[in-house]
Amino acid sequence: MPGDSPASNLSPRLPWWRRWFGNRSERAAARYLKKLGYRILARNRRSRLGELDVVALDGECVVFVEVRSTEETDADKPAASVDLEKQRRLTQLALGYLQRYRLLGKPARFDVLAISWPANQRQPLIRHYQQAFEALGRFQMFS
Repeated sequence: MPGDSPASNLSPRLPWWRRWFGNRSERAAARYLKKLGYRILARNRRSRLGELDVVALDGECVVFVEVRSTEETDADKPAASVDLEKQRRLTQLALGYLQRYRLLGKPARFDVLAISWPANQRQPLIRHYQQAFEALGRFQMFS
C-alpha cells in the first residue's frame, strides 16, 4: 500500500539518515575528546528543553559540547549555525544539568565541535572551538 514503506513511518522532523549521521558525528566527537584527555560524562542528554550532545570533564571544568556536522569540507558553516537562540537553549540545558548533578560549584564552558565528512575521506575533519560562547539568558550560568 502507498505510505506503508519503512521510511513513511519515520518522523518527518528527524529522518533515519539524519539520526544516523548525527550519531556518527557524536561518536567521532566523543573519540576525539577522549584522545584529548576529556572524560565523557554524558551523550545525548535530553530534557523538555532540548538535548545536550556531549557533556565532558576537561580537568575540573565541565564542558558542554555542541556537535555540528556536514558532508561538505567547510566546517565553519555548521559551527556558525550555533546562533544566539541555540546558545540560550544550551545555557538553560547546561544550568539544569549542573543543578541536577550538584555541579554548580565547578567551572563550566561551552565548546563547539564542527565535524565535516568529505566523501573522499574515511576520517572526519574536526574543528574544535573551545569556549565558543558565554552563557546567555536571564539566569546566566551562576546567578
